[in-house]
Amino acid sequence: MTTKRVPFTGGEKESLQAGLDRHRDAVLWKLDGLDDEQVRRPMTPSGTSLLGLVKHLASVEYGWFCTTFGRESEPLWFDPFKGEDIVVAEGESTADIVAFYGRARAAADRAVAELDLDTTGTSWSGNTVSMRWVLIHMLEDTVRHAGHMDILRELIDGATGDHPPA
Repeated sequence: MTTKRVPFTGGEKESLQAGLDRHRDAVLWKLDGLDDEQVRRPMTPSGTSLLGLVKHLASVEYGWFCTTFGRESEPLWFDPFKGEDIVVAEGESTADIVAFYGRARAAADRAVAELDLDTTGTSWSGNTVSMRWVLIHMLEDTVRHAGHMDILRELIDGATGDHPPA
């Protein structure tokens, strides 16, 4: 996996997208080399697991980039408003959740490519938000959870780092 970089002189949208992609890739890298039990293992008193964080990030990518802007999104089989987006159910495989994240990323990328930064939509809370705001928010959320994943991964097998070594 090649570590993506934010361009030093890139445009606003390009830079925000590159930053988001960089940390999306880190999220997936945190799963590398672990078995199904390890990625599903609750590592905190609240039950947070590596795979649960991937499921959560997939659902919020669909919500913020697609639902907010009235774009097509796959139907969710769980209720994120009841916290079911962070819990990996018995019948959900690692491959299924990783594929779900891939589809959410692709749908989000299409929205970013097709809409201007100043395009507005309505969030789940009823607020009017711009694509710029959504990109910044998702960058913040993804970075935050990638950091959580870094700690969880260290607790599982001692591996650390925010991106694969060069």
